[in-house]
Amino acid sequence: MSDQDQSGPDQDREPAPGPPRGALMALLLVAVLIGAVMFIMNRLRQAGQLQDCVASGRTNCAPIDTQHQ
Repeated sequence: MSDQDQSGPDQDREPAPGPPRGALMALLLVAVLIGAVMFIMNRLRQAGQLQDCVASGRTNCAPIDTQHQ
């Protein structure tokens, strides 16, 4: 038998994990995506409410800014 056929205790070990930079980046990406989805859902809800108001025949659906600049 040669030395290459024998497995010692060092060959069975897995490499030590590095810093969790990849996991933190993935977590940050998921958080940004959730925030973007929440923002888009809010905008779509507002647009739907405005369309419902207009479809019901109302004329005062959108707020009008009366302050003079």
